[in-house]
Amino acid sequence: MVASSAEPMVGLVVGKGRLHRERHLALLFLMPSVLVFGVFVFYPLVRTVYLGAHQSDPFGNLGRFVGVEQYLDVLRSSSFRNSFGVTIKFALLTVPAGLVLGTGLAVLAHQQLRGIQFFRVIFSSTIATSVAIASLMWIALLNPSVGMVNQLLTWMGRDRILFLQDPTWALLSVAAATVWLHLGFTFIVISAGLQAVPDELLESAAVDGAGPLRRFVHVTLPLLSPTMFFALIVLTINAFQSFGQIDLLTSGGPLGHTNVMVYSIFTLVGRDPSVAAAQAVVLFMIMIILSGLQLRFMERRVVYER
Repeated sequence: MVASSAEPMVGLVVGKGRLHRERHLALLFLMPSVLVFGVFVFYPLVRTVYLGAHQSDPFGNLGRFVGVEQYLDVLRSSSFRNSFGVTIKFALLTVPAGLVLGTGLAVLAHQQLRGIQFFRVIFSSTIATSVAIASLMWIALLNPSVGMVNQLLTWMGRDRILFLQDPTWALLSVAAATVWLHLGFTFIVISAGLQAVPDELLESAAVDGAGPLRRFVHVTLPLLSPTMFFALIVLTINAFQSFGQIDLLTSGGPLGHTNVMVYSIFTLVGRDPSVAAAQAVVLFMIMIILSGLQLRFMERRVVYER
């Protein structure tokens, strides 16, 4: 009886010791990731919040503590409202267009046609293009003197357009470059989602007399909605974080018509780093709120396959 009662106790002690060793081993493997996140993500975030709660002196040094007052001043400032409005317009121009174009190209490339592999490579090629190279390409295309777009307008008998200097066209031009830049990512993501749509369902719908459009709307699109929802969130985040193409194409001009929030923060860093930090925190909170709203309202329309 003594031996039989002692065996469970021994097993329990051995199990606890093994669990203790596994915890230490797990922490050992997690330490590099935790260290990288702590140094490059968490510490800068905490530091930015701390800077945003202080005022800067004329030399950019940390001044007195003002708490949330500086964040409220940022929200009340006309420059912030202007950059926020430009960012919203920029997102409305790029996100829906990028999602629709990426989905359309993915559906087109999903067809079993001869030579379609070549077009798949072409459609996805922009994912390998950096922001700097893409911006230089669009500067060349939209050049008022020798750009291909203006050459085409001249050939059609139209006046040349200063795409990057005209306030009417500047934001549209940057948005077009941004849509093209992220088109490869959207195409690849949607194409992967299309691969997961069961062919049996499409064949059954075809047997029932559904045409290509009805099959896409009633079968493919509902099953593709989780992938499109993911692409929507990523494209929205990219729109609010856009900086490189705006810096290279328009430098926030003309007259602030392309001065999105990230570029506004960039221009403030050298003049008033505390206000720039406060704007960065506000932008971070706006992105969290937008992502939460998308998850709250858009996920209701997402159909997950069971």
